[in-house]
Amino acid sequence: MSSATEPGFDILGLSPELLKAVAEAGYTTPTPIQAEGIPHVIKRRDVIGIAQTGTG
Repeated sequence: MSSATEPGFDILGLSPELLKAVAEAGYTTPTPIQAEGIPHVIKRRDVIGIAQTGTG
């Protein structure tokens, strides 16, 4: 569940279609690796991320 201290996917620059799909899948709050990586991917930058398996 998203809260005032946990920003949702809406601040990451996703298209309305992707935001709808994410919401329909039941996700409300990005994991730290998603929050860090998604904005760079949207800008078509290469990303190498390190996170524990299963965290996004």
